[in-house]
Amino acid sequence: MDLLFKLSIIVFVGLAGGHLANYFKLPNISGYVVGGLLIGPSILNLVNTSDINSLAMLNEIALAAIAFSIGSEFLWKDMKKVGKKIMTITLFQFSTTMVVVFLCMFLVFRQEFSFSLVIASIATATAPAGILLVIRELKAKGPLVNTILPVVAIDDALGIMLFGICLSVAKLLAGVGKISIIELISAPLIEIGGSLIIGFILGIILSYLSKKSKTEDILISVVVGFIFAGVGLANILNLSPLLTCMMMSATLVNIFPKSQRIFSLLTYMTPPIYLMFFTLAGASLDLSVLSSVGLIGVGYILSRAAGKVLGGYLGAKKVGSGEIIEKYLGMSLLPIGGVSIGLAAIVMSELPKIGGRASTIVLFSVLVFEIVGPVCTKIGIVKAGEENGDTRIAK
Repeated sequence: MDLLFKLSIIVFVGLAGGHLANYFKLPNISGYVVGGLLIGPSILNLVNTSDINSLAMLNEIALAAIAFSIGSEFLWKDMKKVGKKIMTITLFQFSTTMVVVFLCMFLVFRQEFSFSLVIASIATATAPAGILLVIRELKAKGPLVNTILPVVAIDDALGIMLFGICLSVAKLLAGVGKISIIELISAPLIEIGGSLIIGFILGIILSYLSKKSKTEDILISVVVGFIFAGVGLANILNLSPLLTCMMMSATLVNIFPKSQRIFSLLTYMTPPIYLMFFTLAGASLDLSVLSSVGLIGVGYILSRAAGKVLGGYLGAKKVGSGEIIEKYLGMSLLPIGGVSIGLAAIVMSELPKIGGRASTIVLFSVLVFEIVGPVCTKIGIVKAGEENGDTRIAK
């Protein structure tokens, strides 16, 4: 069957799934994922693994657009007011998730130290894609949303760094490689620092060209070209495309006064891309992992959820963010996705002895959190009273 025809199936199934999800008052993304799961290799196989691999570029484009949108939240004048609070909250929920998952794996399920360490570091990751889509769907605004977006962005940066360190430690313990303490710390720092530098430079150039763009057609073409350039350069230099695109838009929004015009234009382009991305994500989910995951997979999911909820509460409590953020931040950070799958794939490549188990458990968690995570995010935002920008007292 022609690939473009299959892409049309993905679009229409995604639309139908989103409509059905809306009927049950669930976020659209849950419908996209379930619809994709239905037509994927695990059930009807209308879209097979080869098709998913052929359409992989859509994933990169969608993630880059999402990262670019999130970067727009880093307005310096606002970050100066809440930057310290945001960092504290992020560190609390990040470290609490890491500790809770590690203790669950190491003490409760008696897994080896290296396995527990690596899989706990993967658990800290949060998928910005699902969260951003729910926020846009609800037209949400308010203190909780203003906390969620920068926390997610910083969380991903910390996650990349932590995973790099934990993987290196695990390799040392397994006798797979030799590495100095300096290399242990410098590798993830170089990736993060390099991504931020490239993103900053591209943001400055994009700001200049945006000022020179006389029509909206030219402006949006320039922006899309720079998003592609950011992803491409990051891939060539082995940096993080997500951080590069976040930094590019963060730079743009701080030095280009009319930058909101750009993000308004993007909102008209991105819905079909997000729809295809999440429907494809659903199609790529593998139900066969259910037969081999066992109690340890359930423990991983529950400990990750507990870590996010407890960490979000403790962080918000520490900085005095208020009851709404204390109650609903953690549950809003549950979505997980492509980044975790990528990290699990790295473990499988670098540490095959533990990589198979790690990959199975992570894939199971993605299967659950891709569907349940956005629902929890929606519940948190609605309970906080921030749907349609309505900052009522929380329900």
